[in-house]
Amino acid sequence: MVSPGAMRAFVVTGPGRAEVQEVPVPAAVPGEVVVEVERVGICGTDVEFFTGEMAYLHDGHARFPVRLGHEWCGTVREVGAGVDPRWQGRRVTGDTMLGCGRCRRCRTGLQHVCERRSEIGIRNGRPGALAERLAVPVTALHDLGVGTDPALGALVEPGGNALRAAEAALAGPDRRVLVLGPGTIGLLVALFARAAGSEVHVVGVTEASLEFARGLGLTHATTRDQLPDLAYDAVVDASNAPGLPALAADLVEPGGRVVYVGLAGSPSLLDTRVLALKDVTAVGVLSASPGLARTVAAYTSGAVDPRPLVAATVGLDDVADVLAGHRPAGAGPGPKVHVDPHPGR
Repeated sequence: MVSPGAMRAFVVTGPGRAEVQEVPVPAAVPGEVVVEVERVGICGTDVEFFTGEMAYLHDGHARFPVRLGHEWCGTVREVGAGVDPRWQGRRVTGDTMLGCGRCRRCRTGLQHVCERRSEIGIRNGRPGALAERLAVPVTALHDLGVGTDPALGALVEPGGNALRAAEAALAGPDRRVLVLGPGTIGLLVALFARAAGSEVHVVGVTEASLEFARGLGLTHATTRDQLPDLAYDAVVDASNAPGLPALAADLVEPGGRVVYVGLAGSPSLLDTRVLALKDVTAVGVLSASPGLARTVAAYTSGAVDPRPLVAATVGLDDVADVLAGHRPAGAGPGPKVHVDPHPGR
């Protein structure tokens, strides 16, 4: 039984240490809402916090304890002063990146790279969604519409990154796009690129991950050794392997585009002479923010259905095991694990 005025939340207290704690229920301050969380996705950033490898822990942008969770969906249960009361009861997701709203970047629509930004569940102490309730600025909300599957809603944030990567690759008819890495982001990039009309190829390492990709209809899923010698108009690196940014530049067709949406745990070496001599455009993608609304539209229209990527849904008490690399019992073959903070309700 949780104490009155408290709720359960998953908190990482140090490298390799985490627990479910009782914390105060957030209040809806002016300009914000309180959301009852329905689903939360666990991603590689969360794993880096759990292991202590996350860069923000070392440059002062984050410190333990950390309440994680930035891929989420829920229903608005309380609205603060100045918030349109029509938000009450809506199923929503939200932007992770919360800019200061005053700097030049924020004023020009680039709040996701604001130097003073907070990031929900990640940066500057803003609590995340691995809890029963979450406080969010109303300006960050995206309405999911009536009847939207919560699992779909919690895949909007990774989908926004993937959509931006597919758009940066200029995915469309008569274009061949190669995606390096069949994890959650890589598979979503491939699905968005396919929906845009591109011929999509996927490169992975394990046969299990490649077989799963083929099961999604991504029939051109191979290892690097099996990759056909074709002209790739764009190559998207969605991996965490430090050697693949250079490989992307090597494989792309002259005049093509390379897109970097994956992040390695160590620096990558990229010979810019390859980019220059092949007249290649290189694009980096940091955030889902500019693509969230279009991702919601793609999901709700059925143009892209990301739900097969979810292998299992667990409770808060199981999150530490997932972050430590243990696959939930009975999990399917997909790469994504979701959390329901209210199991059995």
